[in-house]
Amino acid sequence: MVQTSLVRPSNPFQPPTFVSIESERRHRQERLAAAFRVFARLGFAQGLAGHITARDPELTDHFWVNPFGIHFSRIRVSDLILVNSEGQVVQGEGKVSQAAFAIHSQIHEARPDVIAAAHAHSFYGKTWSSLGRLLDPITQDSCAFYQDHALFDDFTGIVLETSEGKRIAQGLGKNKAAILRNHGILTVGHSVDEAAWWYIRLEDTAKAQLLAEAVGKPILIDHDIALKIQQRGGTHQAGWGGFQYLWDEITHDQPDLFD
Repeated sequence: MVQTSLVRPSNPFQPPTFVSIESERRHRQERLAAAFRVFARLGFAQGLAGHITARDPELTDHFWVNPFGIHFSRIRVSDLILVNSEGQVVQGEGKVSQAAFAIHSQIHEARPDVIAAAHAHSFYGKTWSSLGRLLDPITQDSCAFYQDHALFDDFTGIVLETSEGKRIAQGLGKNKAAILRNHGILTVGHSVDEAAWWYIRLEDTAKAQLLAEAVGKPILIDHDIALKIQQRGGTHQAGWGGFQYLWDEITHDQPDLFD
């Protein structure tokens, strides 16, 4: 098993620092492979749809992504492909999904702060997206997205062109997440861990509100309280930290992802 060479901070709940570009690249690749395995375990793999990307730490206009056609549950570090700003695979074997390039290339270009982006057609996210609404602060967990997610309210079909990806990136704005009407959900982060965790949390938030509204009228959390929770539980560090127990579980159960 090959694992990242890095320098860990004294606080184990802080993201690591790195001794080299190579170690940082390896770290992002490992987290990316693990995120796909977690998504598969949670049922987010839907046919050929879905992609998570990680910006390369050196070639910052390139990103690592899953090759088209490999199930999330089977992805290893060695399966990942590196894609340049023209949509060409410059490292690794396999093809890049046209939709993955159209959406993610534009998000990474528009948001230099974004290291990773996640999008899939998970059940509750796509169901909620059909309503064309933002999510409400009805639970403590949902407040992570309070005033920090956007609605892209203009579905025009399967995203195959970068012009449509650019519109999605503009709709996302500076937020950590977006609901793509009649399509699904998308999240971003300053790490692969954060982007993956926000996706999992957003899917769960959509599920909670769908179930709550099915049986009654949810009571909204007051603005001041929701904002205070968001400022504590919706941070980059909180997003990174939320993923760590999933990382521990999946790497223990499926160490072949490091191959």
